[in-house]
Amino acid sequence: MRTRTWRSATSNWFSLALALVVAGCSAPSVIQPPKHPPLPPPSPIPADIENIPDPVPRAEPKSARGNPPFYTVLGKRYYVLNSADGYVERGVASWYGPGFHAASTSNGERYDMYAMTGAHKTLPLPAYVQVTNLSNGKHVVVRLNDRGPFKEGRIIDLSYTAAAKLDMIKAGTTFVEVRALTPMQKASPPPAPPATSDLYVQAGAFGTEANASKLLGQLRSKGVDNAFVREDQVEGKTLYRVRIGPIPSVNEFDKVVKRLRMLGFPDARLAAN
Repeated sequence: MRTRTWRSATSNWFSLALALVVAGCSAPSVIQPPKHPPLPPPSPIPADIENIPDPVPRAEPKSARGNPPFYTVLGKRYYVLNSADGYVERGVASWYGPGFHAASTSNGERYDMYAMTGAHKTLPLPAYVQVTNLSNGKHVVVRLNDRGPFKEGRIIDLSYTAAAKLDMIKAGTTFVEVRALTPMQKASPPPAPPATSDLYVQAGAFGTEANASKLLGQLRSKGVDNAFVREDQVEGKTLYRVRIGPIPSVNEFDKVVKRLRMLGFPDARLAAN
């Protein structure tokens, strides 16, 4: 399982950090999470965990907690989206379990490691997303009710059950696609699992070849030898994508993204060829 240092450092005080939001010139508003009575440790893992059903997307009002215009964690500011409509992203998923079971989530509910839930940094709470494991094609639907993960390079944190159904418990992380679902929308056919050689880190995308070539030259001058420019047609326009790879593992992805940030390229993300 992944290292939990980042999560334990933020889990206990995140609700307070999230609540200290300044909108324009107004005074900070404090959103107090509800106080739940203590619960016993989680029960043994259910024998039929694979049969725990996915939630069905339904219309829900935005939670009174967990949806500020923006918030700051570990020195980084995150802006909460007004809507989840049309959201699709590929990146790395992680999961969190017994150490956080029954703790308050960002929208004030209890975290249940055996429910089909997840945490996201910017989608409104609650929201429903389909998560597909790009290494094996397995997919689940989860209801987002928490904020996180705040480790660089992670786009979603999943409950134990969701991670188990995606077959990522042992590894702790995996490449995924996260796709928002509208109320009553059924899960769409998952993307075909790309081969390892089809995954890349995208350092930038440009409308002009000159700008892409400039970034490519900067990367190569810094020793990033496996960078290249890919030309695509998007809605009738040419887009020049600067990519690095292929990327064989999450560990290698983390190394590349960290290196790019140190070189001054903070917007790197996972891309499939």
